[in-house]
Amino acid sequence: MTIEVGSQAPDFQLKDNHGRTVRLSEFRGEKNVVLVFYPFAFTGVCTGELCALRDELPRFENEGTQLLAVSNDSIHTLRVFAEQEGLEYPLLSDFWPHGQTSRAYGVFDEDKGCAVRGTFVIDKEGVVRWSVVNGLPDARDLNDYVKALEAL
Repeated sequence: MTIEVGSQAPDFQLKDNHGRTVRLSEFRGEKNVVLVFYPFAFTGVCTGELCALRDELPRFENEGTQLLAVSNDSIHTLRVFAEQEGLEYPLLSDFWPHGQTSRAYGVFDEDKGCAVRGTFVIDKEGVVRWSVVNGLPDARDLNDYVKALEAL
């Protein structure tokens, strides 16, 4: 079951594509967070979505907002993917325990073994203020994230 708007966002601790530990709670009281789950690095729709975020990065990573992208890929895969695509925001690995954070947010597809396309806008107090969950083949519209951030 997907985390509902108005709920406290589950905290997590994941490694990024550089091996650094990132905790959601680090941003509490400091920044809003756009948390983007995606199925797999190097796939067509995922690459398109993450590159669109890269191209509009100042809208999603600034003094008041932090962008975090999560997949079930290993940190090594994510490092190569980020380098290849010029992604300069944190790519977090929910590889092991496999899908633990994706499950906590209700976006893990047990049959496919990966996260579906879930996005959560979390305010500075750690409350989910907006979300969208799409199936594996369906890209999200990043303009919806912008509108959700502007509403905070």
